[in-house]
Formats: sequence, C-alpha cells, structure tokens
Amino acid sequence: MRAEFDETLVTGNELIDSQHKELIERINLLLKSCEDAQGKVKAVKMLDYLLDYTEFHFSAEEKLQEEISYPGLKEHREKHEEFKSAVKELQEMLEEEEGPTETFVAQVQKNVVDWLFTHIKGFDRSVAEYKFLTSNADRL
Repeated sequence: MRAEFDETLVTGNELIDSQHKELIERINLLLKSCEDAQGKVKAVKMLDYLLDYTEFHFSAEEKLQEEISYPGLKEHREKHEEFKSAVKELQEMLEEEEGPTETFVAQVQKNVVDWLFTHIKGFDRSVAEYKFLTSNADRL
C-alpha cells in the first residue's frame, strides 16, 4: 500500500505542495516499515518522524494563513489538532501492540492517508484559492 501525490492534491502553492509531497513520503516510509515487518521499533521511529514533520508543516500552513488573514484559520487549526490527536492515538496503539498489526495499518490508512487527502483537497485547496484571489483581486 502506498499513498501517491497526484494532480488532485495540487493546491497551487509551491511551498505547501512540496511539503505535502514530503509528508506523503514520510507516510509511505511508515507504511513500508509495517509491510516489511521491520518491527515495532522501526514503526515507532517512522511514526515519530511523521509526527515531527506534521508539526513543522502545520506550523508553516498556519503561518501562511495568518499572513493572508485567512478567515477559516481557527477551523483549520482545529482540523490540524484533530490529525495530531489521531497520530498520537496511533502511537499509543503501537506501544500497546507487539508491532504494526493489520488493524494498525488500517488505522493509518483511515486516520492518516484518507484524512490527509480529504484535508488537502478541501481545506488546503481553499486556502490556496483564497490566497490567489486576494493576490489577484485586480484581475477579477
């Protein structure tokens, strides 16, 4: 199983799009560690690695939203907190298990991959569109 960055995930903001690509690569490293049965230690390391980058990425997105006075910033932040909570729940799940189980992988798919793709296609794209519209108001 792999997550793929494709044209449906492009927001039009180069910084955010490049960070989304990196985030997806980190998700794929986590999934690969689970598929290769590399054990609990490797999966924990990959999950920590994913969470660290998520913190960095969400901070960059929220800073951009502050700079453009995005009206949906509060709701967007709440969604980011939702995701971080889901990842922390995965960390707890992994701690309790002997290694990455099928149930764990299914939760990664649902609470990380599916959530992220839905978030990018909705929330992040709306931020990029808002930024474009406010930057190009004279063209409208």
